[in-house]
Amino acid sequence: MKIKLWAFIGLLVVGMMSFTWSGLFGHKIDYNTEVKPILNKNCIGCHGGVKKAGDVSFLFEHEMLEPGKSGKIPVVRGDAHASEMIRRILTDDADEKMPKNGTPLSKDDVEILTKWIDQGASWETHWSYKRIEKPEVPSLRTVWNLFGLLDADVRKWPKNEIDHFTLQKLREKDLSPSPEADKVTLLRRVSLDLTGLPPTEKEVADFVSDNSAGAYEKVIDRLLQSPSFGERWTSMWLDLARYADTKGYEKDSGRRIWRYRDYVVRSFNADKPFDVFTIEQLAGDLLPKKNGMPAEENLIATGFHRNTMNNDEGGTSDEEFRVAAQIDRVNTTWEVWQGTTFACIQCHSHPYDPISHDEYYKYMAYFNNTRDEDVPSDSPTLRFYKGDDSVKVQRLIDWVAKRDPAQTEDFTQFMRVMEPKINSHDFQIIGGATLLDGKYLGLKHKTSGRLPNANLTGMTHMVVSLGANIDKSVLTIRKDTSDKGFIARIDVPNTKGKDTVMVVPISHGGGKQDLFFSLDSPKTPDNWVGVKWLSFQKGIPGKTEPEYPDIVTEYSRLLTKGIEDIPVLWEGKGDFSRKTHVFVRGNWMVKGAQVKPDVPKLLYPMPKEYSNDRLGLAKWIVNRENALTGRVIVNRFWEQLFGRGIVETVEDFGSQGAEPSHRELLDWLAVEFMETDHWSVKKLLKRIVMSATYRQSSKTDGKKIEKDPYNVWISRGPRVRLSAEQVRDQALACSGLLSRKMYGPGVMPPQPDKIWQSPYSGEKWVLSEGEDRYRRGVYTYWKRTSPYPSMVTFDAPSREFCQSRRILTNTPLQALVTLNDPVYLEAAEQLATNMQKRGRTPQQQITEGYRMLTFRNIEKKNLNTLVNVYNQALQAYKSKPAEADSMLLYRNEKSPELAALTVSANVMLNLDNVITKE
Repeated sequence: MKIKLWAFIGLLVVGMMSFTWSGLFGHKIDYNTEVKPILNKNCIGCHGGVKKAGDVSFLFEHEMLEPGKSGKIPVVRGDAHASEMIRRILTDDADEKMPKNGTPLSKDDVEILTKWIDQGASWETHWSYKRIEKPEVPSLRTVWNLFGLLDADVRKWPKNEIDHFTLQKLREKDLSPSPEADKVTLLRRVSLDLTGLPPTEKEVADFVSDNSAGAYEKVIDRLLQSPSFGERWTSMWLDLARYADTKGYEKDSGRRIWRYRDYVVRSFNADKPFDVFTIEQLAGDLLPKKNGMPAEENLIATGFHRNTMNNDEGGTSDEEFRVAAQIDRVNTTWEVWQGTTFACIQCHSHPYDPISHDEYYKYMAYFNNTRDEDVPSDSPTLRFYKGDDSVKVQRLIDWVAKRDPAQTEDFTQFMRVMEPKINSHDFQIIGGATLLDGKYLGLKHKTSGRLPNANLTGMTHMVVSLGANIDKSVLTIRKDTSDKGFIARIDVPNTKGKDTVMVVPISHGGGKQDLFFSLDSPKTPDNWVGVKWLSFQKGIPGKTEPEYPDIVTEYSRLLTKGIEDIPVLWEGKGDFSRKTHVFVRGNWMVKGAQVKPDVPKLLYPMPKEYSNDRLGLAKWIVNRENALTGRVIVNRFWEQLFGRGIVETVEDFGSQGAEPSHRELLDWLAVEFMETDHWSVKKLLKRIVMSATYRQSSKTDGKKIEKDPYNVWISRGPRVRLSAEQVRDQALACSGLLSRKMYGPGVMPPQPDKIWQSPYSGEKWVLSEGEDRYRRGVYTYWKRTSPYPSMVTFDAPSREFCQSRRILTNTPLQALVTLNDPVYLEAAEQLATNMQKRGRTPQQQITEGYRMLTFRNIEKKNLNTLVNVYNQALQAYKSKPAEADSMLLYRNEKSPELAALTVSANVMLNLDNVITKE
């Protein structure tokens, strides 16, 4: 009787809830969900950021309220009848009807726009650009289950707050969660997700036998502490950072930037707070200095934005490709941290979101003062002095510090990054001079070049890098073209074409002056002297002391010496800072109004206490008030675990991006990440993988396939093919070949022959030896114009530009890779060798091999199929023993039985449930 009474009360409450004030007064039109999609689809193409036909735009609120070219107002708030928009939509005049030459709006769309205007045409900011407010966790005690009296089993399902949000959405969609995956499946899934590697057989056995309440959490904590954790998440981050071991473009020559990759691995393993991780990569060179320099780690971190491509082809414009790098940095920063398609604003205002054309260049102004200039040396680079060289550097710094402490920082910085300096493309070519290889100032007998507007104030020396194959030549630097007077004269040494750095005293009247460089070389008049760069400096103090000449000579030698280095960002100041202009229609050669650094008005304004430079920008990006960063980053990690983001378009949170499937969950996770976890990635990931939502079985049924075919509402666990790196790493791990060696330069594991062609440099793929052949995919040498082929086949990008997500494909080429690539053939051979040791018969050996790969017993029908494969191969190899020898390339002991078992192992490595995470 009591149950019936409660049921009646519940139905009564539900009935009362359905009778709302909106039912009395009519539906209130929502701009973001109802109006904006209509405008974006039908109107913005002609009346927005790209075009403003008739001087009418619906991109910004104020624009839709202003008279157009006709003098009529598009939207008159409160009066749809007086609004030109509605009149044009409804008119029968073909010349005036909108959309112009398009499909007329549906009756429902017209009704929505009309009601919206009559209701006051309220304008709203798109949901993702609003400040993140932490939503309440949904209660499981609702009127729908009679405040907890019904669905008792479902109420026991949640493990943490994530599950409350998931369960609420499942109920809305008339779905229910799936049961928890079995322990073997769950362990393999979480191991691959957190470390990129499968569990070991012992780890599986330990977890299966551990029946304690905290068994799963102990596994999570162990995986989070594994060194493999950082390697797995670095693979994701390198796509965003467009990391490669080469520069890209036509020549695509090598670049030594692997220390940046190692920085990322270490940062993830140390659980460096993500806000710190962000600031270091965007502005590590501007962080506080110690002993005259930012921390070495902070400078290496700025390699994130030195992964931009360099065009070393002769004859290209360094300024053009310097600008291209700046544009790439702006676009990448927005895609990685702000999840917004910003690139289009380079040429015009955003077509769909209220961000104006000039705001693009205000944002670019934050990056425009970096000292890199598309030069072949990749300058500026952080130099690493070792052994005796580091002792000599310290001796020189101590010398300066003792005699003139004010100069210590300048000399320290120049020794480490060799900035600021003037590159040879700043010279004006006059008097027969040239640009050697289109890059360097070239002078020969009786030719000259001009360096305009050189600031010599306070400078007593010139440090110059040059190379020559020339005898008894003199380079003279004058303040004018006459033969009278000079500020410096250099006896050019014959360097046999190699570069050398010289320190030369100069005399001058101070101020900014045009300088003329001319060469006298009567003995070898047709040979060139190449000038690469120069720097005007205050001289090393202590010139009256006996050791002074040796100190200057050592300074020159240290700067000349080729040593290990890494490209970094370095901010130009004073004469080396630049003005930023709007590029008219995005053309870097057509400069419009000058702009100052600023962030788009759509978002939280730059706090006044922040410095108005890259450091201030980086802090702004991770400020709690920023609407996007927390959402975007949380969504990115979610996508890596589930194969689909809460916002599917992880790169686009704008009004044209996908709507979030669980908006409240996304916001709740973002606030937890920032406020509770203090930007800890490991805490975020632990919260997600501990949830019942994540632990669900990926098995499904007809109802779920019908109602949730793509698992948008997370009615089951994820089932996703492994990433390119994981497919390879798993094959090596399960066969016992995988090396756990970490860090260092990129390695060159086996790949098919004749993949590389490097006509300029003659660089070749030199097969790594020893354990370097078997290192994880994250350490594979990455050439942009010829990426590691097996990984490209499994959807790895070339990394010429930032890529937020890999769109997974399923092609026959992937099977051809796992069946024929030398890495997989060697893994199969080693796996077969291990299988032989575990069983006496082919059935036993194949059973063990399947267990080594999947940690499960093989079904009888699958076993029969694989045994049949084995028998066919065995018969073929017995009849032609030479083919068995060609199959077994990595073992001295060869037999038809091992060759046949290798074929079976190779097939197993290619099975769907092996290369898929379930």
